[in-house]
Amino acid sequence: MTGLPDEPKVIVGLATSGRASVLASLVRELNRQSVRPDRIVICHKSPTDIEGVTAGLVPGCDLVLLQGGRGLPAQRNVILDHARDADVVLFLDDDFFPRHDYLENMLAVFKNDSHIAGMTGRVLEDGAVGPGLTVEHALAVLAKSSASQDNTVVDVFNTYGCNMAFRLDVVRRTGIRFDERLPLYAWYEDIDFSRRILPYGRIVRGEAAQGVHLGSKKGKTSGLRLGYSQIVNPLYLARKGSYLWGHAFRSAGRHTLINIVRSFRPEPWVDRKGRMKGNWLAWRDVLRGRLRPEHILDL
Repeated sequence: MTGLPDEPKVIVGLATSGRASVLASLVRELNRQSVRPDRIVICHKSPTDIEGVTAGLVPGCDLVLLQGGRGLPAQRNVILDHARDADVVLFLDDDFFPRHDYLENMLAVFKNDSHIAGMTGRVLEDGAVGPGLTVEHALAVLAKSSASQDNTVVDVFNTYGCNMAFRLDVVRRTGIRFDERLPLYAWYEDIDFSRRILPYGRIVRGEAAQGVHLGSKKGKTSGLRLGYSQIVNPLYLARKGSYLWGHAFRSAGRHTLINIVRSFRPEPWVDRKGRMKGNWLAWRDVLRGRLRPEHILDL
C-alpha cells in the first residue's frame, strides 16, 4: 500500500438511532478536534433521530445527513457509499466521545505505517459494561485527561465498533462492506468487517487516540433479540470464515453462562431473562442447523 497524502481527507461516519440529544452533543465536540474532519456524515432512520443536531454548530462545518435502512450495518454501508472521495473513514458510535486530539493521533498512526489498514483507539471508560455514562461525565473525564505520551501501536484481533477507522483505498479495492445479514444492533459486525480487512493490512490499536464510550441504553436491541444474536452471530461468522470456530463457541458459551448466572440477580439495566430466552431459542436453531442472524427480526 502507498502512504496517505500529506493532508488526507477524513470523514467521520455516525450511524444513529434514538439518541438525538447525545448525538447533538457529539457533533459539537467533533468540531473542537485539533484536526477537524473534512465531513461528518450521519445516517439516521427517522427525522426524530437528528432533532437539534445542527444547533450550535461552528461555522464551516460540513455536515451531511442521510436516511438509511434499518440496522447498523445498513447505515454504515450508506456512509461508505458517501465516502468514496475520502482517504480515511472513522466510524464512531453516536455515544462515543473522542478526546480533542483523537483525529490527530489517529492520522499519525496511519501515516507512520502504510501497511496499517484499520485501527481502533483506547477507550478510557466504557459504559457498555455497566449502567451507562452521561455526556457530562464523559466530557469531565476527557477534560481531566492529558495528552497521551504513549504512542504505542499494537496489533489486535479486531477493531472495537464504537471507534474504528479504515483506509478507504483498501475498502474500495476489496469491495468489503458491512454484512447486512447482521441486522439491528448487529452483534459482532465490527469483528466481521475488520477481520475481512486483515488480509490486506494490519489492524491495530493506537494508544494515543482516546475517548469515552457512554454505552447508552437508549436505542438498543431488546434483550430477547440481543440474546439470540449472542449465539447465532459468532457461529454464522465462523461458518462464513471471518471468525474462528473456537472463538465462536467460546463466545456463545460464555454469554449463555453469564446470562444464566446473572438472571438470579439481574442488573437493573440488563434484561437477563430476555437474553437468556434469546440464547435458548438460538441454541435450538443451531441444533437444527439454522444459522440465520436476520431471524431476530421475526422475534
